[in-house]
Amino acid sequence: MLFDVQHPAKGDRNIVELGMVDKVECDGNKVTVTLAFPKHRDPLAEYLIGSTKAAIIRHSPGTEVEVRTVIREEAKKKPAGLNLGTEELSQVRHIIGVASGKGGVGKSTVAVNLAVALARLGYKVGLADADVYGPSVPKMTGTETETPQAFLDGEKEVIMPLEKYGVKWMSIGYFAKPEQALIWRGPMACNALKQMILQVRWGELDFLLIDMPPGTGDIHISLVHDIPLTGAVIVTTPQAVALADVEKGVNMFRNESIRKPIFGLVENMAWFTPAELPENRYYIFGKNGGAEMAARYGIPLLGQIPIVQSIRECGDEGEPAALSDRPDGLAFVQLAGKLADAVSSSEDSAPKE
Repeated sequence: MLFDVQHPAKGDRNIVELGMVDKVECDGNKVTVTLAFPKHRDPLAEYLIGSTKAAIIRHSPGTEVEVRTVIREEAKKKPAGLNLGTEELSQVRHIIGVASGKGGVGKSTVAVNLAVALARLGYKVGLADADVYGPSVPKMTGTETETPQAFLDGEKEVIMPLEKYGVKWMSIGYFAKPEQALIWRGPMACNALKQMILQVRWGELDFLLIDMPPGTGDIHISLVHDIPLTGAVIVTTPQAVALADVEKGVNMFRNESIRKPIFGLVENMAWFTPAELPENRYYIFGKNGGAEMAARYGIPLLGQIPIVQSIRECGDEGEPAALSDRPDGLAFVQLAGKLADAVSSSEDSAPKE
C-alpha cells in the first residue's frame, strides 16, 4: 500500500523506493509508520504524511494510523517539527486574503481572475490556493499537469511557484492526483497550508492573494495568526443564505484577536444577462444583497460580477476570463483597480512609525 504514496517532487517515485519508510509497526488495530527525511525537513512533509495515512486507511478501513517522522542522521532524537519563518514573504508588499463564509459563491473564480487582472494592470502578483480540501486553481489556470520544483537553499528546502498569465501560482492541488481526497485533520491541513505559503520562493510581489477556504475554522485562524495578512476581500452572492454566512466571515476579520482590515466586498453572480438579450438583467439570486450588506457594515463595494457563461467556460478551459477584453474581463480589471486603490488608500492613512 505504501508503494502508492508518490513524492511529486521526486519524479513520482514512491516513498518505499526513495528509502523514506524507516519502519512499520503493527499493534492490534494500530499501524505506526516512521518516515525518514535526510538532514532537513522535506517541504512536502505534511502532504506525504497525509498521503501515507490515506493509503493505509484505503487498504484497511477502520485501522488506526500514526505517522512519525525522523531525521535520518538524528534518528534517536525527537523530530524537530515545522520550522517555518516568513523570509520568503520579505519581498511581498501586500498579502490579501480572498474569503467568504460560504462555499459555492465563486470565491476561487474571483480570486483567480482578480490575480490575472492585477497582473494586466502591471502589478507583480502571486496567488496561493489555501483551499486544501478542494483546490481548484490548477484546473482554472490550465496548470493541473504541472508540478512545482523544490530545491535546497543552504539548509532550507524551498518550492518554486508555477508562472502563467503573468501570475505566480501555488496550490496543494499540484501535489495530489485530481481524484485524490485529502483526508486530513485540522492541524495537518494547517501545516500543509503554511508550507504552501511560507516555503515558496515568491520573490518580489506587489500582491500575494490567498484563496481561503470557506468557513471560519482552524485553517482561517492559523492563516490570520501565522501569515502577515495586510487585509481581506470578501466574496458573496446576493441571496440571504449566502449573506448570513458571509457576515460571519466579516465578523471574523473584525474580531478583537484578529483585527484585519476588509478592503471591500465583491458581489458575485449579481445578475444574469443572456447573450441574445444583452440589455436585460435577471436577478436570479436576489437584487443588490451584497451592496446592501456592504453599506450596512461600512465596507466598500468593489464590484458586482454578473453570471456570464463565458466566465464559467474560461474557468473550465484554464483561461481566466480576465485575460479578455470582453465585458466580463473588463469587469475584473475594474475590480482589480478598485482593490489596488483601496489598499493604497489604507496604506496612506496608516499611522507613520
